[in-house]
Amino acid sequence: MTLQNPSICVFCGSRDGTRPDYAEAADALGHALAEAGWQLVYGAGDVGLMGRVARAAQASGGRTFGVIPVHLLDREVGKRDLSTFIVTENMHERKKVMYMNSDAIVVLPGGAGSLDEFFEVLTWRQLGLHAKPIYLLNTAGFWNPLSALIHHFIDEGFAEPSLAAYVRVVPDVPALMADLREALSCRRLSAE
Repeated sequence: MTLQNPSICVFCGSRDGTRPDYAEAADALGHALAEAGWQLVYGAGDVGLMGRVARAAQASGGRTFGVIPVHLLDREVGKRDLSTFIVTENMHERKKVMYMNSDAIVVLPGGAGSLDEFFEVLTWRQLGLHAKPIYLLNTAGFWNPLSALIHHFIDEGFAEPSLAAYVRVVPDVPALMADLREALSCRRLSAE
């Protein structure tokens, strides 16, 4: 894996949610990643926002790297036509494989599973275990309460102010892609 052809880990819901904006953002992200020549790394499901981002990436000729635990193959309808399809024994292994095969993390709207994934990579960042950029795609203001909660942790003395700096909140896919290009370019330069 090189930063010339980065891989972007996308955590998102296995449902579409109630707003059409969420599905539109997942479709737009899949197309944008493929058009940039970047690989999508995601949870290998063919349902909800997960399925949408993968199908959009595939429709635009993008590379797709999916990781799914064996117990979710039926529930999340494991998408076996991906460029790479990996089945893990459990959820923790899934997250680890996704993280290890990505250069940046993007979190779309989702539920408890998406929050679990987000907080794990954020905690690893806080502990200095990685320096990968982490993004919240704040479609229709979905992540406003989470952003406020992170600032609440800081205000109440449970985290350093740097915690908020580890998370980049972006309003839409064009802003996300522009920020990702800059962040990945800086990482590539610092690695040389």
